[in-house]
Amino acid sequence: MTEFDGEKQTKKEIGQAIKKYILDEFLPGEDPEALTDETPLITGGILDSLATVNLVLFVEGRFRIQIEAHETTIDYFNTISDIEQLIHSKL
Repeated sequence: MTEFDGEKQTKKEIGQAIKKYILDEFLPGEDPEALTDETPLITGGILDSLATVNLVLFVEGRFRIQIEAHETTIDYFNTISDIEQLIHSKL
């Protein structure tokens, strides 16, 4: 994994890092093409509460941001696109 530089990473690159983490940790062996930026993660049953916490910890560490408790809901973490938006707004 390359060192994170918020000034240089695009939303697409952020999304790719999140997608890779989700595929590696929660969907091993699944077709990467089946996970899109709009695939429902929480409401679709891919992420449960523990998986969401693990994803939050990954995001905080990888992108050096702080996620507030109210930001761990489906409003911010239901799709890769939602997560990209949240991260981008904090950089």
